[in-house]
Amino acid sequence: MTSATRLEMRQGFQAILPLTVAVVPIGLVFGAVAATKGLSPLEAMLMSALVFAGGSQFVAMDIWTHPASMAALGMAALLVNIRHVLMGASISRRMANFSGRQKVMAMLFLADEIWAVAEFRAREYRLTPAWFFGAALPFYAAWVLSGLTGALLGRLVGDPAVIAMDFVFPAVFVILIAGFWRGRRTGLILIGSGACALLVHRYVPGVWYILGGALGGVAIAALASLLKREVNA
Repeated sequence: MTSATRLEMRQGFQAILPLTVAVVPIGLVFGAVAATKGLSPLEAMLMSALVFAGGSQFVAMDIWTHPASMAALGMAALLVNIRHVLMGASISRRMANFSGRQKVMAMLFLADEIWAVAEFRAREYRLTPAWFFGAALPFYAAWVLSGLTGALLGRLVGDPAVIAMDFVFPAVFVILIAGFWRGRRTGLILIGSGACALLVHRYVPGVWYILGGALGGVAIAALASLLKREVNA
């Protein structure tokens, strides 16, 4: 490993470090919730390691039954994680220096936080595999190990709302959104996406509101781009 590669890996680690710290309490809460649903620490750890998607894991725990409905869990995970199609399409444009195998591996480790810091990096510098995996692997390890720890602690963590740990998840996403703020247009997209999500949540049961919010935001972004081109024409 060259010194340049080690430097880029260290830079990736430093870039993701604040979000890695922030994801630990979320992982602890997930592990604790999984334990209350009857999952063993090993099962909770394997779910974090194989699924690696906090949103869908929490949704799965919310609808978990014994025996679990694989169809319901699969559909919920699909709806929650459909945004990865957009994130993957976005970040893949930045991966000119990745081999085909490296691109596939990168997509397996893609999460909202990792995608965000990689996009920030690509605005100013070339995105390299060393930097990406220097960011992704520590974050992944923190998520898996914190889920295991939470499951081992089990009921000792208790209700996350009591100690305000339930706010950590949305707080992380507020920080990520702030990094992408581009003025009024960004605000309109967020408002439209939120309104669509609330509307679907009000009238459609299940987790369809996640897909509704995503599609609403994409539609408003596309409309804004179209109007901008017409004005400039």
